[in-house]
Amino acid sequence: MGTLCDITILKIGGSIITDKDADNGIANYDEIKRIAGEISKHHGKLIIVHGAGSFGHPQAKKYELTEKFDAKGALITHESVKILNYIVVESLANAGVNAIGIHPMSNTISENGRIAQMFLKNIHLMLGNGFVPVLHGDVVMDTKLGTSILSGDQIVPYLAVQLGGARIGIGSAKDGVLNDEGDTIQTITSLNFKDIKQYIGGSESTDVTGGMFGKVVELLQLCEISGINSYIFNAGKIGNISRFLDGANIGTMITK
Repeated sequence: MGTLCDITILKIGGSIITDKDADNGIANYDEIKRIAGEISKHHGKLIIVHGAGSFGHPQAKKYELTEKFDAKGALITHESVKILNYIVVESLANAGVNAIGIHPMSNTISENGRIAQMFLKNIHLMLGNGFVPVLHGDVVMDTKLGTSILSGDQIVPYLAVQLGGARIGIGSAKDGVLNDEGDTIQTITSLNFKDIKQYIGGSESTDVTGGMFGKVVELLQLCEISGINSYIFNAGKIGNISRFLDGANIGTMITK
């Protein structure tokens, strides 16, 4: 599959677009609307991946989906994240974005929790024709486990490698990756990661996918494979998504 090369991939954390501390899905509609407005000003090729927040993590934890197979629990979790995806896509559409929801449960197979195969030809064609695919963290079929949880943090680097992403932004609830003083670490490479990884935590809320530490590990591996730089920044600050999409280097850069 030929690459489109100039693709930007933007991940929006579930902690921004939902009340992540809620036991059931509660969407932050005002934030979703603001983010959609910022995205609508971007006219390049764009893929959006959003987290599940309270639409996926509490359900996955309740049914212990990271420990065992539970068909009912998998379906309940999948239906919940689909609702959030619908809310995000509808908000983007209202802002004038040709957004379309893509559910990983329908196009992805994992093996022991890692993506083994994802059907991407439709996404490739969508990008070539001006659509903005919107994927999300989901439950997917797994050849070894029955089902497994697929984090948006794993989807992003996979898409970047397979489709040829040029730039990746991870919109979180923090100003980037923070050190022990609470200051933003400007750059993380494989060389300084061993010195700073002690400061990088998981998530304070219910998160079955590894929090900030998981994000950094995935993005460092991506950079080693492909040389693609990633930026972890605060998507909760007005204008930051616009700045990233306009080419600004903000937050923490993950680079070689």
